[in-house]
Amino acid sequence: MSEKIKILMIDDHPMIIEGYQNTLLFTKKESQELEIDIANNCDEAIAYMDKSIQNEVPYNVLFVDISLPPSSDGLMSSGEDLAEYARRILPKAKIIILTMFNESFRIHNIIKTIDPEGFLIKSDLTSSELASAFQAVLNNPPFYSGTVNSHIRKAITSDIVIDDKNRKILHLLSQGVKTKNLASHLDISLSAVEKRKKHLRDVFDVNDGQDETLLNEARKKGFV
Repeated sequence: MSEKIKILMIDDHPMIIEGYQNTLLFTKKESQELEIDIANNCDEAIAYMDKSIQNEVPYNVLFVDISLPPSSDGLMSSGEDLAEYARRILPKAKIIILTMFNESFRIHNIIKTIDPEGFLIKSDLTSSELASAFQAVLNNPPFYSGTVNSHIRKAITSDIVIDDKNRKILHLLSQGVKTKNLASHLDISLSAVEKRKKHLRDVFDVNDGQDETLLNEARKKGFV
């Protein structure tokens, strides 16, 4: 008896989705019957998810790209928002995140907020890895690609513990945001930002007060 698997692929690059689709159809097990829907933006993805609930045929697996155009109502600005929405309305669906982002902060944040069954960095991806990830997510999740596992190992083996706000400070500094502008990004005062930066310099044993030195030490430990 065949196993029907309902899949929603969400990516704004049609050629990439075509590649995913062909890989899964070519490598699926004989007992698997795949039904694949395709969404190119947040609005289409929401419509497909809502319809699957209304028809009582919910998706089994979602492939979600992180970089997507925002929804027309502005409530969804990325694949992260879509994945969180899917977690609420499709609690049994397995979510596979695909992204070009490979910064430690983004990886940590996605794992914490979404806890995906699959997490693939596109630069790691091959057809065979996509096929392996799909079968692993169905039968024995989670499946993380090499870059994700590397960041997780660095974080686990490090004896440094920093909270989410300090992780975000490091991430924003790495993106070139100036200290004077950090407060508005974090919804805290500038003096609080300075205290947190001082704490980070102490944690990473940085004495010269330079942001780049701090970032270099944070990168070595897998926090950026």
